[in-house]
Amino acid sequence: MDSEDKFKKVIGDWDVLALAFGAMIGWGWVVLAGTWITNAGSYGALVGFAVGGVAVVLIGLTYAELASAMPKTGGEHVYSHRAMGGLGSFVCTWAIIFGYVSVVAFEAVALPTVVAELIPAYKQVYLYSFGGSEVYLTWAMLGSGAAALMTWVNIRGIQTCALVQKVVILVILLGGIAFFAGAFTNGSSANAEPLFVGGVGGIFSVLVMVPFLFVGFDVIPQAAEEINLPPKRIGSLLIVSVLLAVVFYMLVAISTGRALDAAQLDAANIAAADAATAVLGSQWGGTLVILAGIGGIITSWNAFLIGGSRAIYALAEARMLPAFLAKLHPEYRTPVNAILLIGTISVFAPLLGRGALVWFVDAGGLGIVVAYAMVAVSFILLRKNEPDMPRPYRAGKGPWVGYAALVLSVGLALLYLPWSPAALIWPVEWAIALAWTVLGAGFYIYARLVYGEEVMPAH
Repeated sequence: MDSEDKFKKVIGDWDVLALAFGAMIGWGWVVLAGTWITNAGSYGALVGFAVGGVAVVLIGLTYAELASAMPKTGGEHVYSHRAMGGLGSFVCTWAIIFGYVSVVAFEAVALPTVVAELIPAYKQVYLYSFGGSEVYLTWAMLGSGAAALMTWVNIRGIQTCALVQKVVILVILLGGIAFFAGAFTNGSSANAEPLFVGGVGGIFSVLVMVPFLFVGFDVIPQAAEEINLPPKRIGSLLIVSVLLAVVFYMLVAISTGRALDAAQLDAANIAAADAATAVLGSQWGGTLVILAGIGGIITSWNAFLIGGSRAIYALAEARMLPAFLAKLHPEYRTPVNAILLIGTISVFAPLLGRGALVWFVDAGGLGIVVAYAMVAVSFILLRKNEPDMPRPYRAGKGPWVGYAALVLSVGLALLYLPWSPAALIWPVEWAIALAWTVLGAGFYIYARLVYGEEVMPAH
């Protein structure tokens, strides 16, 4: 590949942090804070996030080492291909693509849903009900229009995406800091009692949300070829972004607990927003938090569109998906067709309504943790088979981090099985996961028949 075919190395330290942190901080913290405290208590929620944070950091460490050793577009695809070959690489990357695409599609539904909290009257012209949700014309147009805009931003280049990410992150931080300051200044430790609710079961109820809340740090390895930093720095920033997200979620939990007592939590419509209104003494506090939540939707949407398009590009470049998906824009050097593919899905996503999209994002979550497990396996195999491979960022001397990440990834995957509180809904969500698996198998078989052996990614 000559220099004209390569991605542009244009993003730096703050861009990387903004992309990863913004991917992990979506809308969930605004609406779920009350659930965390009701189920586990203020301190129980903190313990849940501490334990979940350790799990995510260990998984992140395997990514950090591999991203520094192989800073190539596609992340998981490159690592798993080197460790397990073509089939293992396809399974791993196809799984993570499922997660990314489902999140991008869901954000196109989340945005109009949240705007309806601020301007309820904007939902006009009832169309139909689907998946248990009513679809309105103006509601769907807002989601589809935003999806088209986000697709255009991504085509314009990762530098444009990073700029959007940094600007919106400021809104999130402004809302968060105002909320946290108000809670510790005007909140009450008495409101936070009881500190623990439900014992171990309560803590577990928070822990099962970790895969949903912390997914996103892995978008950085997908765009590694566009990062203008030393490889070791990429690994370090990935871990820093995870730690920042852990701290943010813990502050949300304790701030909500200090702001509202048990009765107020039960009556709250949007817990974090109502808590901000209480401690800041004005409705503007709640509005600011909702705006921060909308910012989280945008940053998550942006980051997953980046990650998903790069993963699709990597598979297409390796001749595991149709070749047209490996095309780069002649001016902006972005994977334009891969972006358009995901963008088109997100433009039509609002027509399914919120209920149906929840099915997709739940099923996609299983794909993400499957990919995490396969990256951990790749880490272990490469430590064993290629001990002398240069690793600018090294996650410990032995392979124990990889084994810990594998156990934790499998544990997270088990949360989606029927006996878990977070189990996928039968038969709809399992049917979606099966359909994605069959579609992937079809693509892989077709690619092998047409191209023969896949192209080995550059190391």
